[in-house]
Amino acid sequence: MRALRRWTTLVVALAGAAMLGLLLWSMARRHPQDMPWAPLDLGQPVGLFTGRKLTALTQDHAQCLALLERAGIRHNRLPDRRDGPQCGYDDVVRFTGGGARTIGYRPASLGLSCPVAASLALWEWDSVQPAARDLLGAQVVAIDHLGSYNCRRISGRSSSDWSEHASANAIDVAGFRLSDGRRISVARDWKDDGPAGRFLHRVRDDACRLFATTLSPDYNAAHADHFHLDQAYRGPMGWRACR
Repeated sequence: MRALRRWTTLVVALAGAAMLGLLLWSMARRHPQDMPWAPLDLGQPVGLFTGRKLTALTQDHAQCLALLERAGIRHNRLPDRRDGPQCGYDDVVRFTGGGARTIGYRPASLGLSCPVAASLALWEWDSVQPAARDLLGAQVVAIDHLGSYNCRRISGRSSSDWSEHASANAIDVAGFRLSDGRRISVARDWKDDGPAGRFLHRVRDDACRLFATTLSPDYNAAHADHFHLDQAYRGPMGWRACR
């Protein structure tokens, strides 16, 4: 029992020291969003726990919609949809023009779960546009995608788990259109050694901080032409995938 008490005391002390260190580091950076208990604010820079807070929005649709409103992200809610017991969605939104966002999507008829929409907005603000300015000397005006909602299983296999696409909780990003007319393509430019390739790798790495699952051409041949981004909820401290 004494040994157990000593181990318990040590674990509690280490946990307390870790939390104190995190608090002091957050205060030094002046980033309250680094703290796990700080409320999510889409207008704040990305912090250590921003990604998990975004994923947790899958459990609180009302809060997610309120965050979109507060951040000035204009959107319409789409009617609920059911395509059998495993497919369909509710609380799905579609971006509309204007407001705080400046990047469009092609095709424009894109319905997304609210957590994915919120994550995309942060990705645009904190990663995509800064990376485009720094590495490409231009603005991103549109993101090309391969869709969101698709009633199918993972990899299309008949026996695999259902994909996050089956609930519009994922998007496949294929490329980026720039203000100077250029198009950056995942399929063509991922292995490029120049600015286009560095841009794609940077925004992929940044997406890993925001989405529960980020899959790129580094994952497998099925993702050679796009980034798969989703907010699959696997519990408060569930595993996250970044490839």
